Amino acid sequence: MSTPQDDTTLPSAGIHPALRWITFLGLVVIGLFYVKWFPYYQRAFFAAAHHSIGSSILTGSAATPPAPSLHAALDYARSYAKAIWKALVLGLLVGSAIQVLIPSQSIARALGASRFRSIVTAGLLAVPGMMCTCCAAPVVTGLRARCAAPGAAIAFWIGNPMLNPATLVFMGFVLGWQWSLLRIAFGLLMVFGIGHLVNRLSGTTTPALATPAPDDADVGNRGTGSLFAQWGTVALRMTIRLVPEYAVLVVLLGAVRAWIFPHLDHGIGNDLTWIVAFAAAGALFVIPTAGEVPIVQAMLLLGVGVGPAAALLVTLPAISAPSLAMLVRSFPVRVLTLVAASVFALGVLAGFLALALRV
Repeated sequence: MSTPQDDTTLPSAGIHPALRWITFLGLVVIGLFYVKWFPYYQRAFFAAAHHSIGSSILTGSAATPPAPSLHAALDYARSYAKAIWKALVLGLLVGSAIQVLIPSQSIARALGASRFRSIVTAGLLAVPGMMCTCCAAPVVTGLRARCAAPGAAIAFWIGNPMLNPATLVFMGFVLGWQWSLLRIAFGLLMVFGIGHLVNRLSGTTTPALATPAPDDADVGNRGTGSLFAQWGTVALRMTIRLVPEYAVLVVLLGAVRAWIFPHLDHGIGNDLTWIVAFAAAGALFVIPTAGEVPIVQAMLLLGVGVGPAAALLVTLPAISAPSLAMLVRSFPVRVLTLVAASVFALGVLAGFLALALRV
């Protein structure tokens, strides 16, 4: 059986290793510019001028979510899909490209060790990604298939939404810069703290549950046509495996969002019950990138306490039931349980800190 080889030792037949890297980096840069960087650059000016980035996807123009129904489910699914489909397609393309174009040795050198340095590297790589937790999941699947350590992969996954610079700018203009600072503090705790805990729990850098990656030497010997055909095959396989269950969960959550958020007004105070409830709801529900900003803005305008609002601001973008489901084949259940419990606990802590600091 062939073993993964370093970029410099790959055979020269077929597509050249440098061309594979150029193709991959071109996909990432052009894709992110089109899907994320340029649209968010324009959106930042709108946020600065209007102190808003739109209505809450949770309630729309209403004060409360609609009653559970098929119409509510499909309406939310349509709004959500419209907001994220480009990023999801990009995530699937990048996640599959990692498995086909990038040698395992390259990923292992940067992100494969259980050292804290690999977690920091993954967190920094996540910053320009700006993806929501679900759209980043296919990329994480690709990283795990290419020998990324569990903690580094989790740091990249959480870092995409939590350290998103565009969201932090929107938050500053819409909610106030104190909310951005709170988010930065807890984003750093989540990315680097949870990543470290995951590596400690896993005790290994081997992605035992990850999808087997194509053999590097074999890929190097293939022609260009075969390589891109293989890329398409891997992308299709990932789509079939990840998207259907993801879509079903989004529809279900859209249908029952009135049960998850039964009312959003001044009756929701700063007591422990509401902070815990909103931290749990945020860890369960699914939103597009920066969707938490108008949701929290609407809640504060309706009189919701700052404690529950802060808990939601921290947990809502970090994870969701659909994104956790997308990664069950890439991580042991105990790892995902630790991630979910840690995000929930930090959300509760954020609620009490916001209350103490009177943000």
